[in-house]
Amino acid sequence: MTELVAGLTLSQELGQLCGLVALGFCIAGFANKNDDRLLVLLISANVAFALMFAFFQSWTAAALTVLVILRIALARRYQGNGLIMAAMLVVNLLVAWATWTSATDVFPLIAAVLGTVGMFMLRGIPLRIVLGLAALAWMLNNLVIGSVGGTLAEGMVLVTNIITIIRLYRLQKQYPGLDLQAPRSGEERG
Repeated sequence: MTELVAGLTLSQELGQLCGLVALGFCIAGFANKNDDRLLVLLISANVAFALMFAFFQSWTAAALTVLVILRIALARRYQGNGLIMAAMLVVNLLVAWATWTSATDVFPLIAAVLGTVGMFMLRGIPLRIVLGLAALAWMLNNLVIGSVGGTLAEGMVLVTNIITIIRLYRLQKQYPGLDLQAPRSGEERG
């Protein structure tokens, strides 16, 4: 482990630190039951993720993560608004085009598109499936750039989504006529 740390540049060390900080914010967010605090923690986690990506010089991921912060606020207020969702998708595509440096930049773009569609248009199990796929795309990007904290954070998001999907499915089977849409408060990065 010390050999791994010794081989890192200062920028990579700062990136690892930001990834671990983001992981801490994600854990605190999932442990919190207050919607407003959750939103603040998710925004804080995404600021740390954006810094992490910048330190790893993953510019497409950094720029799209900044847009995730805006998307969280817009989707929360304008859930179901196809026009605002379409505008966010166009902005995501333009930002990805402007910052694209390698084929692996496809992972943050996939995550951003999935997260945008999911947060604006879906609820319940479909939302969780799409956000889980977005977390998987972010996790693949974090593996490629070598971020330990970022990979762990997205792994936690993926596992949490799977657990929530199972819980929602069981509730739907137990109470078939009941509307058991997942509360909007549990939406992650995407």
